[in-house]
Amino acid sequence: MIIVDTALQARAEAGNPVRVGMIGAGFMGRGIANQIINSVPGMELVAVFSRRLEDAKRPYEEAGVDHIQAVRTVAELEDAIAAGQPAVTEDASLLCKAENIDALVEVTGTIEFGTQIVMEAIANHKHVVLMNAELDGTIGPILKVYADRAGVVLSNCDGDQPGVEMNLYRYVKSIGFTPLLCGNIKGLQDRYRNPTTQKSFAEKWKQAPYMVTSFADGTKISFEQAIVANATGMTVAQRGMLGYDFRGHVDDMTHLYDVDQLKALGGIVDYVVGAQPAAGVFIYATNEDPKHQHYLNYYKRGEGPLYSFYTPYHICHFEVPLSLARAALFQDAVMAPLGKPMVDVVATAKIDLEAGATLDGIGYYMTYGQCEKSDITLAEKLLPMGLAEGCKLKRPVAKDTVLTYDDVIFPENRHCDKLRAEQDAYFKAES
Repeated sequence: MIIVDTALQARAEAGNPVRVGMIGAGFMGRGIANQIINSVPGMELVAVFSRRLEDAKRPYEEAGVDHIQAVRTVAELEDAIAAGQPAVTEDASLLCKAENIDALVEVTGTIEFGTQIVMEAIANHKHVVLMNAELDGTIGPILKVYADRAGVVLSNCDGDQPGVEMNLYRYVKSIGFTPLLCGNIKGLQDRYRNPTTQKSFAEKWKQAPYMVTSFADGTKISFEQAIVANATGMTVAQRGMLGYDFRGHVDDMTHLYDVDQLKALGGIVDYVVGAQPAAGVFIYATNEDPKHQHYLNYYKRGEGPLYSFYTPYHICHFEVPLSLARAALFQDAVMAPLGKPMVDVVATAKIDLEAGATLDGIGYYMTYGQCEKSDITLAEKLLPMGLAEGCKLKRPVAKDTVLTYDDVIFPENRHCDKLRAEQDAYFKAES
């Protein structure tokens, strides 16, 4: 943060801000826009895409900007940026192609559309920051391969829990510890929640019911922890993670884990329900140096063997601009897959499913996602949650059964399916 804020201040003083384009203009996108426009010197939100121009204008308007220009061509967008005129468009490809945009933030939460736009951005040598764990957890490793080939940064973001975990993980490693568990704290876990049960909560916070359902039914946290696993090389202890219910502080929870098992697995990602600090994240790590162990006990961190570190909050959109600055100014990813995927999110029946039914999307009525080791996912041909929407069932699937490729007929000609197949083949050949 100290390096980033100094670098941004220098860009502000030089009149040369980091120029950002935003793909998506929903609840989180509007927060990101307000943060960049009103609180981040040295960065400028130059363009916003949404499928409707009125929706694309809304982030600017809510942030107090009223001189907005609609653009339809790359040339019009480039002229608007040069003139300091905030631009909106219904054509996302313009943001990918405009030379005067330094980095893009993808905030759609979609899989198929997200696949297309991220691939186009990479092809046009744009840094991309994802606020889309679902896309990252489905095809992030192969997207990273393409980004590396193009010489650009593909990163998930600060602020949301995976990025907060990764920042803490990097800090813990940097002071000489060996992280063995990356943890996420939840207030609720009920796999059978749906948009009907979550309607009133969604209305209270002005969010989409399907989105808050994905938080409640465990799908979102599964994607979040999967991308942490893929960025650290960790795994899961079991399908669905351990997910303890613990009504105390995470500092007091280390006894629930066997340190030898954690070491044997190479570290795990996990979550806990009900613990404090609520909405935070935590790392459990070891330090084998007896001298350091003495100091740690003196510093009131206990006698080990697991030492607890935590961040007590995550404040999503406030920190996303820092991710964009890290990518554009330092070519530093907050987090990105190391290579071969370690953990996938697999689609699981939320209800008894009938043959011939077409699966609905993430956070709806028919499926929830849970973590599984990628090797098992491949060996058992389990269906990735990110590919489930739109698939037609060949046969009935019982409640709480993980779906497989053999259970479904895929929609035709989806880019995400092709890239997932490419990812599976690429890393199978690498192993």
